[in-house]
Amino acid sequence: MTSFPIEAVARARVLVVGDVMLDRYWFGEVDRISPEAPVPVVRVARREDRLGGAANVARNIVALGAQASLLGVVGQDEPGAIIASMAAEAGIRAELPADPQHPTTLKMRVLGRQQQLLRVDFEEHPGAAALDALDARYAELIASHDVLVVSDYAKGALARVQTLIAQARAAGVPVLVDPKGDDYSRYHGAALVTPNRSEMQQAVGAWSTEAQLESRAQALRQELGLQALLVTRSEQGMTLFTDAGRDHVDAQAHEVFDVSGAGDTVLATLAVTRAAGMDWSGAMRWANRAGGIVVGKLGTSIVTAGELS
Repeated sequence: MTSFPIEAVARARVLVVGDVMLDRYWFGEVDRISPEAPVPVVRVARREDRLGGAANVARNIVALGAQASLLGVVGQDEPGAIIASMAAEAGIRAELPADPQHPTTLKMRVLGRQQQLLRVDFEEHPGAAALDALDARYAELIASHDVLVVSDYAKGALARVQTLIAQARAAGVPVLVDPKGDDYSRYHGAALVTPNRSEMQQAVGAWSTEAQLESRAQALRQELGLQALLVTRSEQGMTLFTDAGRDHVDAQAHEVFDVSGAGDTVLATLAVTRAAGMDWSGAMRWANRAGGIVVGKLGTSIVTAGELS
């Protein structure tokens, strides 16, 4: 495996568009059961906020040494302001149209003794005016970037994703998609789509053999006009499908502690290595290494170029 292309990555300009969210963690101790109901009582000792969703992809891109712009919708609320502040601190160029009618997507996790006990989600799809603002900023930004990353968490920011992909193609900018749902036709014309194992099963049905997976993956790739389709398969590693055929790499994780945000890290690594000129096979191997590192960390985390090297 060649060395990580730090100098080429530093010149890479990646635009991330998608569902921006705030991941909030409340850490505490559990030493008794509530007298009101048979549930643990968590005495919260520490609160931590982290960039989530598309914002976590951008954060990983910067951590790997590349330049990241972030485009998404937030609400006119405290979580939205925190996301903007944290993005700026991380060195991300963030463009975040605010929707006064809808809250910022917030995922709140309660942990006791490092174990997640509860997750509470606050989310609503953004309105048309916020999407219009996103479209306008996108039109101004797309041509000045090397790669477009589409981070789809089905929270509504990518309701017009087909138009975004078409504009990127017109500008000669390749599109990498982390998909959601079972209708992948909306991603037609992207360069790469990266479903995980369960997402792939949603899209093409369950498979019983590797040959069956390859047949269905290549059919889907041809149908969508993709250069590549990458299926991330957890403990089974990653499998890449291109015109050259099938390429597989085994998982590298030594200890899986938390898979939160692992797909974001994989997508970010694919984006920066492709922007640096690496082929799909090489990019997959670096993404696999990054994914193996990040699942050993607690919560939504990043991997740096130093850790990869």
